[in-house]
Amino acid sequence: MSQDTSPFTRRLATNARTVEGLLERLLGQTTEADEIARPANLLAAMRHGVLNGGKRLRPFLVIECADLLGGNRDAALRVGAALECVHCYSLVHDDLPAMDDDDMRRGQPTVHRAFDEATAILAGDSLLTFAFDIIAAPETALSDAQKVELILALGRAAGHGGMAGGQALDLAAEKSPPDEAGIVTLQAMKTGALIRFACEAGAIVAGAAKEDRARLRAFGEKIGLAFQLADDLLDLTADAETMGKATGKDAARGKGTLVALNGQTWAEDRLEQLVAEAEALLAPYGVRSAILVEAARFIANRRS
Repeated sequence: MSQDTSPFTRRLATNARTVEGLLERLLGQTTEADEIARPANLLAAMRHGVLNGGKRLRPFLVIECADLLGGNRDAALRVGAALECVHCYSLVHDDLPAMDDDDMRRGQPTVHRAFDEATAILAGDSLLTFAFDIIAAPETALSDAQKVELILALGRAAGHGGMAGGQALDLAAEKSPPDEAGIVTLQAMKTGALIRFACEAGAIVAGAAKEDRARLRAFGEKIGLAFQLADDLLDLTADAETMGKATGKDAARGKGTLVALNGQTWAEDRLEQLVAEAEALLAPYGVRSAILVEAARFIANRRS
């Protein structure tokens, strides 16, 4: 099978390497001002949970949305790295036996398997906290007002009213499957909130007008829905080797998904509709938004 070498794929890969390089440096052994020490085992667990490949899609969206509106690329990169720390913390905790109980993530042992459960919990806690450190740090070349906006938006997207709350709903769904509206709410929180933040964060980094910020936020909401819908399809159709993690677990646990409720054909049609709606939101930016249009299509059509 030929490797995809489209301009979008190359740009996604390039950004991923850049983000990975920054995360490698940020999670180094050298302590920052006011840090007392970085315990070696904890740092190793944090690095295991973060420096393990991945598409780095969320940082990519921060960077490209900021670039669309003329934002500082270095600042966007740091905000993207912070967001990736939040995303990776959520994966470390989601994989725990008390949550989704997964042994593999991105083709390697999950953090609690490679280390132990207590260390995995602390690694997740540390990554979440470190995300806000990265945004607030003087090295992030943004105004104090922009940093406050980013911290507030990320806190709302990641906390009990967003991603963490979505995980709580997901756990509850194992005992009492939600209806279609409940599934949409769950997915908008657990998966969609951080993707929405990624796009809105790009606008905040760029100091964009309210209309642009609202437009990119709405774009993020559309592609967040598409991401989860594509994920549900992959859980149904892909194999564990391709995904780098267990598949078919939602069905095994009796969790309801939009795919299970409405069928594969409906899901594929809905994905096309979401991509069209996302593209329409970007239409005012013309050719400058081409890379984000490709990102929407990639999210809907991904195979892993």
